[in-house]
Amino acid sequence: MIDYMFKPIGIIRTPHVETSQTPIQPVFAKGIPGTVEVFPEYVDGLMDLDKFSHLYLLYYFNRAKETKLKVKPYLEDELHGIFATRAPHRPNKIGISVVKLLKIEKNILHIEDVDILNGTPLLDIKPYIARFDTRDEVRSGWQDEIQDDTADVRGKKDYKE
Repeated sequence: MIDYMFKPIGIIRTPHVETSQTPIQPVFAKGIPGTVEVFPEYVDGLMDLDKFSHLYLLYYFNRAKETKLKVKPYLEDELHGIFATRAPHRPNKIGISVVKLLKIEKNILHIEDVDILNGTPLLDIKPYIARFDTRDEVRSGWQDEIQDDTADVRGKKDYKE
C-alpha cells in the first residue's frame, strides 16, 4: 500500500471555534462569512477564480482524532456507514464544502455560507461549475427520509434533545 502526503495550501478562517456550535453543512450556514488565506507560493493558482460564484473547498478535519466506520449523524439517530455520511471521523479526514465566493484580495478569498472550523487547513480549491456539477434525478439515500423541518433544526447544531 502507498501512503500519500498532502501539504496545506492555506488556512480557512471562520467565526466557528466550537465543533458543537458549527453548522453541519453550508446550507445551514447561510450568510456566515469567512476567509481563506492562500499561502503565497500558491497565489498564481488563483488567476481567474474570481469569475466563479461558488467554490468547493477541500480541507483536512484536523480536530477529528478518531476514525469510525459507523456513525450517528446529527440529522438522524440511526447508525450509518461513514461513507454514507459527511461526518469528520473518516479514514482520511478529508472534508468538502461548497461556499459562495464574494471577492479575492491578493491571497485572501472572502467567502460566505461557511460551515468549517476556524484554523482548518485547506488542501485544495475547485470551482463549482453548474454544467458539470448539477445532476437531475438524484437520490440522497437515508437523507431523503429526513423532513426539512427536522434538518433545519438539527443542521444548525444548536439542537438539544
